[in-house]
Amino acid sequence: MRTQRIWQPAAALAIGSASLLGALAAHAVYNPPIHMANGIEYMSGGVSSDEAELMESVAPRWPATFEFSIRNGKRADFAGEVLVTVRNASGDPVLSRVVADGPFMLARLDPGRYEVEATLAGQTLKQQVEIVPGSGTRTLFVWPAGTSVSAHS
Repeated sequence: MRTQRIWQPAAALAIGSASLLGALAAHAVYNPPIHMANGIEYMSGGVSSDEAELMESVAPRWPATFEFSIRNGKRADFAGEVLVTVRNASGDPVLSRVVADGPFMLARLDPGRYEVEATLAGQTLKQQVEIVPGSGTRTLFVWPAGTSVSAHS
């Protein structure tokens, strides 16, 4: 009788823990890998809504955030497979033709001025970006409607 009283709460705890772990696993979000090129860490992704939410939540901890989209009437569609080149103030590439796998790319750039080129379907957009110590920047690249979302240049 005494072992039955101990066993029942232990079994209930085990079943409850398994249910909680199963629920957490169902809501697990894929964390895009961090890549390195020329000593610069970067991460890209955001294809699914969960992954986009994750990228948005970690973006404030990265000095540079680039967002890629295609204007489609009054709204914008996310763009992926964008070739990105980042040049320092001297014009030297610090990231050269890396692929952003989703609509967001985060980069650990040192403070300074940069020119960022983003190419989608042969159309290149350029913007100047200044990274200030202790403050993140967000730069939007928006291509016109009709731009293909899956072409590499």
